[in-house]
Amino acid sequence: MENEMIKNIKEEIKNRCESPNNFFGLGSYEHIESVAKHAVEIAKLYQADIEVCEIAAWLHDVASITDYNLYENHHIHGASIAEEILNYYNYPKEKIELVKLCILNHRGSILKEKTTKEEICVADADAISHYDTLPSLFYLAFLQRKLNIEDGIKFVKSKLDRSYDKMSNTSKEYYKDRRNLIISILR
Repeated sequence: MENEMIKNIKEEIKNRCESPNNFFGLGSYEHIESVAKHAVEIAKLYQADIEVCEIAAWLHDVASITDYNLYENHHIHGASIAEEILNYYNYPKEKIELVKLCILNHRGSILKEKTTKEEICVADADAISHYDTLPSLFYLAFLQRKLNIEDGIKFVKSKLDRSYDKMSNTSKEYYKDRRNLIISILR
């Protein structure tokens, strides 16, 4: 039985993704949903707090989908927005702080030391999610960036390689077969 708070957070995120103000479009919901799925999976692998990982995953990009002007520092703004949302549900303060840490440290482009298993789980889930959303990467390469076939495939492969390289060794090993399968298709 799904937790009522998580159900409501999912609905809130879906509504924000469907908003015409969301620069990233509805595809951002697929990304967030993928991150949440993988965060739960990796949390089991790490024996981390599954609920914290799932909540942090659903909220990790909340600032970006709410206001594109927050994108550059969406991890910082997202932690504040998450705190507001979780306070509304009277979520325990110590768990709110852990969710905020996960959101603050989820970005692969800003390499900060992760001090908790939950931070690792959410960051790794964000990275591996790109392997689930290949159509979005191709859309970005070919339609938005107008790359030719060769350059588009290089772009997608490079994005996937960068994402994989940022993951923890445990998650790399866990997802190795999936990665190899997708990379073989791009050859």
